Amino acid sequence: MNKQKLWTKSFMSISLSNFFLFLTFYVLLVTLPIYAIEEFHSTASEAGLMTTVFLISAIISRPLAGQWLERTGHKKVLLTALLIFAGASILYFFPSTITGFLLIRLLHGIGFGMATTAAGAIVADLIPISRRGEGMGYFIMSTNLAMVLGPFVGLTTIQQWGAETLFIISVIVAIGALITGLSVKILETEEPDHMVAHSVFSFRSFFEASAVPIAIVGSFLAIVYSALLSFVSIYANEINLAEVSSLFFVVYAIVLLISRPFTGKWLDLYGPNVIVFPSIVLFAIGMFVLSQSSSAGSFLLSAGMIGLGWGTLFPTFQTIAIQDAASRKRGLATATFLSIYDIGIALGSFVVGLAAAKMDYSTLYFLGSFYVLFGIVLYYFLHTRKQASFKKYKKTELNNQNS
Repeated sequence: MNKQKLWTKSFMSISLSNFFLFLTFYVLLVTLPIYAIEEFHSTASEAGLMTTVFLISAIISRPLAGQWLERTGHKKVLLTALLIFAGASILYFFPSTITGFLLIRLLHGIGFGMATTAAGAIVADLIPISRRGEGMGYFIMSTNLAMVLGPFVGLTTIQQWGAETLFIISVIVAIGALITGLSVKILETEEPDHMVAHSVFSFRSFFEASAVPIAIVGSFLAIVYSALLSFVSIYANEINLAEVSSLFFVVYAIVLLISRPFTGKWLDLYGPNVIVFPSIVLFAIGMFVLSQSSSAGSFLLSAGMIGLGWGTLFPTFQTIAIQDAASRKRGLATATFLSIYDIGIALGSFVVGLAAAKMDYSTLYFLGSFYVLFGIVLYYFLHTRKQASFKKYKKTELNNQNS
């Protein structure tokens, strides 16, 4: 039997569009707080609002985008979102106050939340069912690559050429997301469901219940991941490894690139448990090694282990969220998963920041390794046992029908 084709033009286009979206996000994530402090003489807390406002608007817009995906169709939501995202990128040239900048961040976050939700739903429909784990892994790798490249491009640009050049680059990249998004072809079977399009809005209509349990697991572990995003470079300075701190996420990405062809296929062949349980353990060991690091070798070894662990878990969890939902609910499932996940990232940045004020980063990451291990228990009760009970119920029901 011939293997179903994964690398179609539309799959590559939506993956590129997603890459450009996240590249813009990470370019501005690490630079706008610096810009706010230097240009507007903002306090650290005001500068932090650059990220907070963006994430809050993205979180709020995701459930709305999930609902609109069912009502109006995937392509319309994607293009509307990409236009908002590109338009907001252009507006960064104009505000003269921190308030004006925060309003733009609000609009930018709305476009980002809608666009990433639509992209996740579209790619779920483009990937052949038999290769969904593999395909989602490659798609989400576009996010990981943007995470590595974005901060490097952003910090280098603002330090060497200034904010105006930074904003020009962000506009060019955002337009790149729009152009690649335009070339995505949506199948007719992915058009909006007429019954959904005429249904009444309700609170439950904004969330896909089947995606909530695995989203909670992802959000739970994302709290620790946020500690890496926010503080790993500071920790590197603390342990006198500042010269290799910039390589942490480079090693993380390299390990992802090497492992992705295997982990995605194993997910499709053997199911999520074979992937999730070892990956949680690897993530925990990576956090432990990081907490004990005193050399460049152990510091970068931890990056590789965390990359293999958490870098495998995230696409696996998103794949589970999509697979557990009905085909017409994939957009809503994507929105539900990403919204709850983003809450974990946002909450983690706040909670970990409070914890970091009470203890050193080595202790923080040491405790984080045991916290990650508890994710095994959470995953088992929220997914594995639940799935086993459901299969047992379906088997019993089938036997009753046949008897």
